Amino acid sequence: MMSSTPRLIAFYLPQFHPIPENDSWWGKGFTEWTNVAKAKPLYPGHYQPRLPADLGFYDLRVPETRQQQADMAREYGLEAFCYYHYWFGGKQLLEKPLDEVVRLGEPDFGFCVCWANQTWTGIWHGSPNRILIEQTYPGDDDHRAHFDSLLPAFSDKRHIRVDGKPVFIIYRPMEIPDVHTTLDLWRDMAIKAGLGGLYLIGVHEDPTWVPQDFGFDASITPRFPARRGWVSRRNTIKWLKQKHEVLRGFPSIHEYGQVLDLFVSEKPDNIKNYPCVVPNWDNTPRSGSNGLVLHNSTPELFRRQLKKAISITKDVSPEKNIIFIKSWNEWAEGNYLEPDRRFGMGYLEVIREELGIKAT
Repeated sequence: MMSSTPRLIAFYLPQFHPIPENDSWWGKGFTEWTNVAKAKPLYPGHYQPRLPADLGFYDLRVPETRQQQADMAREYGLEAFCYYHYWFGGKQLLEKPLDEVVRLGEPDFGFCVCWANQTWTGIWHGSPNRILIEQTYPGDDDHRAHFDSLLPAFSDKRHIRVDGKPVFIIYRPMEIPDVHTTLDLWRDMAIKAGLGGLYLIGVHEDPTWVPQDFGFDASITPRFPARRGWVSRRNTIKWLKQKHEVLRGFPSIHEYGQVLDLFVSEKPDNIKNYPCVVPNWDNTPRSGSNGLVLHNSTPELFRRQLKKAISITKDVSPEKNIIFIKSWNEWAEGNYLEPDRRFGMGYLEVIREELGIKAT
């Protein structure tokens, strides 16, 4: 089989505009930039604050900002953004950026949707028992209303498709009660809407999870450090090892170069799994000493991870030769491709070079 250029899709966080709920929870005018701007180094050599360069502290309500992001992503070889989508029993949050993209027909850049179906708590702020908004599953009427809310996006010509069907990603697939029946309902609604069905991808941390057993077409296994314990303490940076103790008041810190090979691995032949690469991670702007840092992440180290993902997918059919990137713009988690003040376009340049795209 001929090798093909991978389709790169980056997860996209829409929390860069104020909403009434965040005003109530965190203070008037809160956006993701609030935590980014106040971040400080927590240990020697800690790269904080991480501040945006070319795109600045943008507001996603502004069409020109969304256009600049799309133009930049396209220039460096990305095909689409995967917008995080929040639906809580009929209530949506942070929906405005995607709604505007669909309503206005701009920018002319690919997209798909990931339902981030989890309860919002204060966990990263040291208050795990503080429920901000609970993820619920009221039943089939709610599932139908949920599908109807996404139908304009699914029907959009820019929406990413596989096997001719719109891609829909579920972040916590096993938390949906009777998930197989729910997916059948959505597929049936998609067929009746003239979409030919849905191409459903479940996000799951277990690389041996078989998506077909639960009604999904494929899986993503993003080995990003969502919690402490994700990597062994043997990867702890040297100056902490020398202390011979776990230091209180410090985040969990690991060398990016020692763990990057954990992100991408071959999966069993019976599992359709899309690789997910992670350029960087440091969520201390959100969570302080409760956070986790992948120390010394650089574009050149990210290149190793991307090369591995490309080699794994090189013999996949062009339509399914997809690599996900986490993420385009999760700044308060130190997880982004957008240019910052240290590396500039470095991460995007690596992508362009590895895809063999000539600079314009």
